[in-house]
Amino acid sequence: MEASKTVAHEIGGIQNDALRFGLNGVKSDIVGCHPLEVAYGTILKNKEDVKRQILANTYGSALPLKMDLDKQVLSKFRRPPGAIPSSFLGLEAATGDMEDFGFEHYLNDPRESETFVPVDMHHGMEVRLDLSKGPACKSFM
Repeated sequence: MEASKTVAHEIGGIQNDALRFGLNGVKSDIVGCHPLEVAYGTILKNKEDVKRQILANTYGSALPLKMDLDKQVLSKFRRPPGAIPSSFLGLEAATGDMEDFGFEHYLNDPRESETFVPVDMHHGMEVRLDLSKGPACKSFM
């Protein structure tokens, strides 16, 4: 049997591409998330499950399925990478998140950070189309 004569085109994956994405940190690999963050996530999941059960009991089982399909379609709609980020306004309207005004709406916007690195539009589209590896932007690491 003859061995394959092609060489896999794997030049520096996400772990080894320090020139493009910077040096990797070890802290995020070691430290898990905060226990309150886990508790908050389970509370949100339980609220959503109860809401789905109430909708299914009131309007039938088709409504929660339709809402899930709408949520999947609206979560995939994105703008191309660049200066204007995707706002997901349709998804917020469908899920009812427009009424919630949390701290993420006025604090800790990553675009206002001093360490924000603007997105390279060409590399972002390559990542989205699976032509390149790695995060679309250095700020996402």
